[in-house]
Parts: sequence; C-alpha cells; structure tokens
Amino acid sequence: MQRILETEVMDTWEEAIDYDTMNFAEVNRAFASEAIALTPKKQALVLDAGTGTGRIPVLISQINPEWQIIAIDLAENMLQIAAKNIQAANLEQQISCELVDAKKLPYANTVFDMVISNSLVHHLPEPLPFFQELKRVTKPNSSILIRDLVRPFNQVQMDILVERIATEYNSHQKKLFRDSLQAALTIDEVKQLVSSVDLAGVKIYQSSELHWTIERAGTF
Repeated sequence: MQRILETEVMDTWEEAIDYDTMNFAEVNRAFASEAIALTPKKQALVLDAGTGTGRIPVLISQINPEWQIIAIDLAENMLQIAAKNIQAANLEQQISCELVDAKKLPYANTVFDMVISNSLVHHLPEPLPFFQELKRVTKPNSSILIRDLVRPFNQVQMDILVERIATEYNSHQKKLFRDSLQAALTIDEVKQLVSSVDLAGVKIYQSSELHWTIERAGTF
C-alpha cells in the first residue's frame, strides 16, 4: 500500500485533546519499561522526540526520579497538555517541555545518554533528517528506543485493524488512527533509513502487529 502523508504537526486543540484521551496506557507503560531496561544508569539525560502530551516521560520519571528528560514536540497544543500532565505528576523538576523540530535539534553533539521516540516518524514527510540528528546528538554508547506504526500491506488489512483496535474511539479518533497507519513506514523502509545514516549497534524488528522498533542497549 502506498504511503500517504498526514499533517506533520497535529496542532489543533481538538486533535491534542482527542490524542490525549485515546487509550495508549498499556502501550506507553510497555515503552517506558523497555526504555528503562535499555539504560542501566542511575542518572541519565534523555531526549524524548515527539513527546505529544508527555505521558511516556511521566511514566519514566516516576520510576527513575534521577533522570532528566527533555521532551520536545512541534505542536504547541500538545505541549500545553504535556505541561499540565507533568505538573499534575509533580515532575516539573525532572521533565522540561520544549518547542523543537526533531529534524533540526538545537543540542550539542553526543550529549544524550538516551533518545526515545514513540509515534513520531510517521508524521515526518522525510524522516532522514531526524535519523541524522538522532545519530549526532547521542553518545556512542547511548541507548536508543524508537517505535512507530507499521504501514499495512493493503486497504483490507488496514480496515480490519481499525475496526478491531479502534472500537472505543470516536469518529475523529478513528480517522486519526487510519491516517497514521496510511502514513507509517514499512520495516524495509526503516532499515534503509538506519543503514543510510550508519546507526551502529541497533536492532530493528516488528515488535507487534502494529509496530516496528529500533533499539540499542546502552553500554555505560
């Protein structure tokens, strides 16, 4: 199935609210647990690229209170909700929200102990600059955990996924989910991106029916 791009920045208040109320709790908890397992450091500087409404940084910080997380996004409304979620969890000292383009990071080379990103890549019309920046800002021994949707093979498969998984979504949330699946990458496309930037030591695999994952365990 051909990739059809969706809007890179989800920045209407309706989209931000709908996204924050979609039930990703189980997926987010699994992602946070995997990120922590990949980074055996008591103290770490972590970049969360495409944080959305900040749910994953909150989960990570509640378990690892000595980690510092910079949570970035290009959607101001998403970041407004993220700031409220962080404040509600009393984690303002550990998580900072910044309006930043993941394709043009304003951070120094090799500064982060870990970079994480969940469901950002399918929003990018051209993901290559993000992967180039990812390599630039991570330490050579750093951890990486990038996850996103896998594009279905065809329309029939996509319809089945939407109807089975989005049973509790409203009509707008179903549209968001469908558009995201259509804009997602295939495993082969992800492998080509990783190869093109020579990102060493990573494992690339389909981690669920819906997702691909890039991971690298830190060696500290």
